[in-house]
Amino acid sequence: MDKHQLEKRKVIMKRSIALGHCVCDPKKPCPCLDFKEKDVCQCAGEKMPLEIDGDIKLTDYVKSAGCASKIGKKDLVDILSGVPAIEDDRVLVGSNAGDDAGVILLSEDDTHAHILTVDVFAPSVDDPYTFGEIAAANSVSDVYAMGGKPQAALSIIGFPVDLLPNDVMTEILKGGIEKMKEAGVPVVGGHSIKDGEIKCGFAVLGTCPKDGFVRNSGAQIGDVMILTKPLGVGITAFAGQIGHASADDLAEIAKSMSTLNKDAAEVMQNNNVNAATDITGYSLLGHLSEIVKNSKVEVEIIFEEIPLFNNVANLARREILPGAVERNRESVSVDILNLNALADAQTDILFSPETSGGLLMFIPEINAEKALKELQDRGISSASIIGKVTSQNESGLITVTTECKECYSHVKVEKLKVEKQSEVQAKICSDEEESDDCCCCCPDESSESTPSCCS
Repeated sequence: MDKHQLEKRKVIMKRSIALGHCVCDPKKPCPCLDFKEKDVCQCAGEKMPLEIDGDIKLTDYVKSAGCASKIGKKDLVDILSGVPAIEDDRVLVGSNAGDDAGVILLSEDDTHAHILTVDVFAPSVDDPYTFGEIAAANSVSDVYAMGGKPQAALSIIGFPVDLLPNDVMTEILKGGIEKMKEAGVPVVGGHSIKDGEIKCGFAVLGTCPKDGFVRNSGAQIGDVMILTKPLGVGITAFAGQIGHASADDLAEIAKSMSTLNKDAAEVMQNNNVNAATDITGYSLLGHLSEIVKNSKVEVEIIFEEIPLFNNVANLARREILPGAVERNRESVSVDILNLNALADAQTDILFSPETSGGLLMFIPEINAEKALKELQDRGISSASIIGKVTSQNESGLITVTTECKECYSHVKVEKLKVEKQSEVQAKICSDEEESDDCCCCCPDESSESTPSCCS
């Protein structure tokens, strides 16, 4: 330690000891355990020695991956119900509309309006650069979904600077900035906070004709529904966190998540789209439910026409599902759903959170095949017609049919690896001594009896 740093430590620790608390963390005494055991004073700007064994995997540093880390829609609606309504004539689309982004007219003389959106979430992949790319692609997608052109962005990042090397954060930002460059969007600045978990995203400014932006309403009878990316990001990412997804599975979703919806948006605009949204954390059914309610229409979807990532059906059948599936299910009223024809695994897929998912567009039937061919000609090979608008319905209704319910029957999942199993068991059972409610998900193999709740 050089003389300057030593003097800095002395000054700061003298003040902390006099106060009886660390000045950088008032919950700790001074001198703290870090100083006693590691000879490190973080209040003086000194860093703890990094204890990293092997490659850094970003998903090891978060609880919920990707858009599954967002607050559930049901809770969010409850929270926002207590927020004052927007009262400004310049606002064309506000938060009360539940649309993909806000739209504001800054001047009455403008022929264009401005689209404002922000999106931040935890990593859904392990590679820092790729995570940055995905964060950018996901953030800019809301502008594309509304038929706008993104113009500029600000980065937002939370990072555990005491746990991970600085170059990890550098790579995240680099990936995001270069993906934004691909979209033609300069990142003009940003904001960072020291956080216990990694988070990254962007606030994006876009423009659109003041009377020509696309809403998550306006779907018409006869419209054909086209989905441009496969479903299953949330399921696959969660499977990867617990060791049930292959490297190929994870590479497949990473490639899709980091792909911009720019080309899809251009095709959408060229084919008289009536309504659109992008499919992200609230799932296909969560986002679609807003369109059918706002448009007052009934839609019918054929499950087999929905594009899925390669191993998603198998994972869903084994009930390898993130917790966001339940949260998303709770956020959509059963009164607007007709899913009786489906197996549980099929329903779970439709409620699975997506990250940087595709566009769901409602195209007039006369243009549908043309739009689909244009998407495929641009390399969007997974684009598929998944259903259509069949009739008016004041409350909105989503019907999903299937040709093979039995193909999605549940199968027993193999047990977790022993080290994972013991960690989960210890966490669940720590406060449940001698309880039958304990450890059903990971019974102790040494036990001679099975808890009654598991039988």
